[in-house]
Amino acid sequence: MSTSPARARTSHGDGRWTTAAFARFGAGSFVEATALVFRPEHISLGDGVYLAHHVIAKAYPDGALEIGDGTWVGEQTYLNSAGGLRIGRNVGIGIGVRVITSSHTEQGRDVPILHSALRYAAVEIGDDSDLGVSSTILPGVRIGRGVQVAAGAVVAHDLPDHCVAAGVPARVLRTRP
Repeated sequence: MSTSPARARTSHGDGRWTTAAFARFGAGSFVEATALVFRPEHISLGDGVYLAHHVIAKAYPDGALEIGDGTWVGEQTYLNSAGGLRIGRNVGIGIGVRVITSSHTEQGRDVPILHSALRYAAVEIGDDSDLGVSSTILPGVRIGRGVQVAAGAVVAHDLPDHCVAAGVPARVLRTRP
């Protein structure tokens, strides 16, 4: 059993935001009042972006969050940009999607996983893609242009342009016509 001391915890804020606080808030964009936005000064929204109710958008000083023109983000989605997150134009992100850009390393049995070092890896989601309900995108993944990710899929590896991917872990099923 480990006896390492607990780390001091600090608040990340309450998630309240104003449009003026964003690095960029594109024309015609709309963020629902119930969305929680952390560090909006590191978030850029293109034109016509929509963030639905109860979205959590969490940016970091070393990991900006960029969302391209015309993108729609569904309810209860969690966007974490600790390692950097770029979402292209006209991307559909379904309800309850999770995009993660950091993970804990393993430092042996004597160090609780929670207290181990973090590994950061950027995620990129290509233009015209669609992420199905409750899908999860893991750190370091690049999703190509026009990709359809099925509901509930866990994407752990890069996906090529115009494919359809499903499963846990996600695998390419076919190329879109």
